Amino acid sequence: MYNKKVLDVFANPKNVGSMPDANGVGTAGNASCGDIMKVYLKIEDDVIKDASFETFGCAAAIASSSVATEMIKGLTTSQAEAIKNSEVVEVLEGLPPQKIHCSVLAEEAIHAALSDYKCKRKETE
Repeated sequence: MYNKKVLDVFANPKNVGSMPDANGVGTAGNASCGDIMKVYLKIEDDVIKDASFETFGCAAAIASSSVATEMIKGLTTSQAEAIKNSEVVEVLEGLPPQKIHCSVLAEEAIHAALSDYKCKRKETE
């Protein structure tokens, strides 16, 4: 069902785990569909210095989380906001049609973490 790239990323995911000093945290998904992603961001001077994730879900969900967090490291917040799920799918060299929602969850979790960061920043200004 999964291609070699997805299986490789799933077997060796990067950026796994919580980030205690994150200044942006976002969650996407729900327990009823079985996939939940939580993305942690460390942002300095509007640049994503580090990103990590905790994902409860299938191989596609974990691979999407890993790839997405790798993609956004070093980007500005506005560049990261522009990342689309289709780009995650492209890096993974495709996902089965019934698993495309996993890449959407990665995009949504990143957007939620960026929104959290912006809210926290406004509170301190």
